[in-house]
Amino acid sequence: MTVKKDRPIRVVIAKVGLDGHDRGAKVIAAFLRDAGMEVIYSGLRQTPEMVVNTALQEDADVIGVSILSGAHMTVFPKIISLMKENGMDDVLLTGGGIIPDHDMKKLNEMGVRKLFHPGTDTSEIISFIRQFVAEKRARL
Repeated sequence: MTVKKDRPIRVVIAKVGLDGHDRGAKVIAAFLRDAGMEVIYSGLRQTPEMVVNTALQEDADVIGVSILSGAHMTVFPKIISLMKENGMDDVLLTGGGIIPDHDMKKLNEMGVRKLFHPGTDTSEIISFIRQFVAEKRARL
């Protein structure tokens, strides 16, 4: 992927699977937009393949997955695998929702950079994304 250092951070916010509760994803998307990021909201009931394809097409810096369904141990590993297949090592995979701490730890070990609990201060999420992308762009 070619990354332009001076363009806004591009974030794909995704709802994967049968989880139909998207209020949190929409709130995060709004806060990221207000922080100057370009946000592509995937809509409900996406597959991991659809999410990764969207991130590829949009030349995304970040994929953020909101998950409340309990399918996190299936969804995230599939996205990680697809990202690896597509050479997306420089794209941040993050997310949040109802994910137990012990599963968060396992997912971090697999490649999800950071997961956020419901109620996390949005400034923490914004700061995390900005720092990751700044470090990535500094290496270019």
